[in-house]
Amino acid sequence: MASAPSSTTSGIHLPDSARELVKILVAGPFGVGKTTLIDSVSEIRPLHTEEHLTELSATVDDLAGVREKSTTTVAIDFGRISLPGGIVLYLFGTPGQERFRSLWDDIAYGALGALVLVDSRRIDASFDVLGLVEESGLPYAVAFNAFPDAPRHYTEEQLRTALDLDAGTPMVTCDARDRDSSIDALLALVQHLIDRHPPEPR
Repeated sequence: MASAPSSTTSGIHLPDSARELVKILVAGPFGVGKTTLIDSVSEIRPLHTEEHLTELSATVDDLAGVREKSTTTVAIDFGRISLPGGIVLYLFGTPGQERFRSLWDDIAYGALGALVLVDSRRIDASFDVLGLVEESGLPYAVAFNAFPDAPRHYTEEQLRTALDLDAGTPMVTCDARDRDSSIDALLALVQHLIDRHPPEPR
């Protein structure tokens, strides 16, 4: 099981053990749990740019499947987590709506990879975000956020086919509310990045 320093002991300063600083995007469609995941793992107080949804936004934001959602990220979420081995992840949560697409290039600049959260209740909502990630050339892992009413009958092959994922793309399930589960999803991405570009001997 994953482990990382507790947010109550880490403070705001980088740990002395930090050796590799890595920018990671946490991407996914509107209402998939990006803010929740960053909240659950960040060892510092997360930065949020959330605003309340209004009647006007209802005409441009698709609330199908997320009727209970009352806020939305309008710029970024930001958090930080230190992993074993001196790896420190800077997590940048991206807005999930098409109307914030113009922010993508700026937020993605300098990132080494992306964790794409998917809701299996509305798989088609993830297509645009996956397209953006692939267009940017970022390696990524897919994490299905385990909502309580999410369908459980899909096989891994069916999910891969539905998302048109390459065989080498990591695909995991996580609970964005749970720290260990979310860290495990991030570790799957980090291992994918290491496998693609092994670190040079020091």
